[in-house]
Amino acid sequence: MATREKNIWVLLVFILSGLVIGGLLGKLAAGVPGLWWLSYEQQFGLESPLVLDLNILKLTFGLVLKINVASIIGMILAVFIYKKV
Repeated sequence: MATREKNIWVLLVFILSGLVIGGLLGKLAAGVPGLWWLSYEQQFGLESPLVLDLNILKLTFGLVLKINVASIIGMILAVFIYKKV
């Protein structure tokens, strides 16, 4: 069971790495005429943060995900590489 948990963590690291590297490559491809479509992105999440004020404690929640085409390709490649390794 420990190897399965380890594999899940390794997969998660691979996926996050693929998202970050793909997102970076998508931003860099924005200025290239033939690769502009890699930088097309969509944003999901809370635009304004959610604030919970309990008088002695104030919590602010916010989460925004920006995903572009290159980050999706990077995530798919990361899963493919994980399965091959």
